[in-house]
Parts: sequence; structure tokens; C-alpha cells
Amino acid sequence: MTELDWSKLTFSYTKTNTILISHFDGSKWSEVESNSDDYIRLSAFAGALHYSIECFEGLKAFRGKDGKVRLFRPEENAKRLQRSAKYLGIEAPSTEMFIQMCERSVRENIEFLPPYGSRASLYLRPTLIGSNPQLGVQSSKESTFILLCSPVGAYTGGVLEAIDVVIARNYDRAAPNGTGAFKVGGNYGASLASLNKAHELGFKAVLYLDPATKKYIDEFNSSNFFAIKGNTYITPLSTTILPSITNMSLEVAAADLGMEVERRPVPVEELPTFDEVGECGTAVVITPVHKLVDKPSLESEEETVYTYGDGLCGEKSLQLFNYITDIQYGVREDKFGWTREVEI
Repeated sequence: MTELDWSKLTFSYTKTNTILISHFDGSKWSEVESNSDDYIRLSAFAGALHYSIECFEGLKAFRGKDGKVRLFRPEENAKRLQRSAKYLGIEAPSTEMFIQMCERSVRENIEFLPPYGSRASLYLRPTLIGSNPQLGVQSSKESTFILLCSPVGAYTGGVLEAIDVVIARNYDRAAPNGTGAFKVGGNYGASLASLNKAHELGFKAVLYLDPATKKYIDEFNSSNFFAIKGNTYITPLSTTILPSITNMSLEVAAADLGMEVERRPVPVEELPTFDEVGECGTAVVITPVHKLVDKPSLESEEETVYTYGDGLCGEKSLQLFNYITDIQYGVREDKFGWTREVEI
């Protein structure tokens, strides 16, 4: 393989040794294939291409301080994929099959797992698609499960760099009673127009409000929202938010650190009262927000600006970030049983 500079990794594609594939033919899953080519053969009539019959997951493998290799809460990713697949009406792999393929992917691509101390990791992207040829709008009878991986650094280009974000009041990433709470590709496609506009304006991310009333914070384009007020960790309660495994873990971490935890509707008017604001998700764990700009629309010159901190990660956000990553890298005792060691 080409020698990689681990310090320069971003959240981007790097070709690895293999991808793993299994096909459900309507009755059973095939033997798992290991392909060195990361292109797949797929019917041009596949439901995934025409009707977005597709869902996916994201999790990471870490090389620990003790030399061990760990996955972080893979069973939760398996359950979330199964939930998304059920919504789409397609077959999903069992939790056992999901985890076995994750572990095999790590083993087959072990030289792409960054060393301890690099703050980089091996990102796994389990992907499930409706793959049989079809014309009608209906759930696919056949599905294909693909396990991809790539070494990654920080999603925003630098660990814990505070970013500027903008509220997209005139855009929605999900509809009431729609797919917002499921990890389906269509949600991300729905975010692209507003995200591209935000990038043109110099913002790193977009924050969406609840699509029904526009009164409450929902989530960012690719991650959950959280805030710190005093000694309280606050995150929105909404039926249009993807349940983040990282956010769920941060709530537990916050409570263990002696903080109060509130998962509740968060009105926009509460933004100026927060001490710290951030994104949280698998790719970032935590990305602190420095400046949050609220506009009537992304095209408007009018704006209200909320500023958090001095451009660095806030004290409590940093504590939470270290708590999670120390468990992932084997520095802190994993008393919750969140990690799974991979035999190499």
C-alpha cells in the first residue's frame, strides 16, 4: 500500500484492500464475498437507484494505547440499521452477521488502521441497498449488504476546531412523520441544497429547525445538536432527529461526570442562554460551535449572531470528548461495555 501520512487524514475516501458483500435473494443471505475492487455490479433497474431504497451506518475501529483494536458499540449500529431497513421494507443482516462482517473488514484492512496517538481511526460504512430490478414503487425483495472502510482523520479538518454554522429556516432536511429518524440516504440528499448554499456563505454546517413549527432546534445536516448550560447537558427531543449513538453515549458520560442531562424540546429563543454548543456524531464525536448565525432565510442579509467561547472547545465539551475517546482508545476503563475487541 502507499504510505499514508496519518496526521493529514481528513474525513475522505482512501482506497483500502477489500470490501465485503453479501446478497439476500429473498430467502437467505449468500456467503460473504471479499472483493479488492470497490466497484459493485448492480442492475440499472435496482430499487436503490430509482426510489432511494437504501440505508447505511457509520462506526469506527480504534487502535488502543494497549495495542488492542476496538469497535465502539457496533451492536447499536446493527440495531439502527435493522430499524431503518424495516422502515424501507427490506431485509437487514442479523446483529451477529453485522458484527462479524465489521470485524472481518478490520482484519482484512488492518494496515489502514491508524496508530494510537494519531487521533485517527478506521471508519466503517455498512451499507444496505435494495438491489433487485424493479419498475414499480415498492420495497425491494432482494437486498445487498456491503461493508466498506476507509482511514479517516477529523470530519471538519481538525480535531475540536470550533466552527461557524447557520440556521436554515427556509429549508428542511426531513418532514413531520417522515424519514428524519432513520439513517436513509434521502435525508442527506435533502440537505445538500442548503448545505451548498451555507458553504458559499462561509459556514461549515447547517442547523435545521423542526419542520412543523420552526420553533425548536432539530439537528445539523450530518449530526445531532447539544448544548451546555451551567452543569447541564441539553439535547433536543424530536421525532424528526436521527437517534445518534454518540449523543446517547455522551448523555451517559455527562451523567457519570456529575452533570444533569435533559433531552427535551429546545426552543430557538434559548440559544443565547447556552455556555457551549456543539455537533456530535460518529465522524466528529464533538465539534464545538463558535458562531451560530440565524437568518430569516439563507439568502437574507438580516441575521442574529450567537457566539460561544473564543473559538476553542469549551471546558465541559472537552471533558465529554475526552471521556468518550479515552474509552475508544482504551485509556479509560470501559465500565459500560461499549467497546468490542477485534481479534487480529
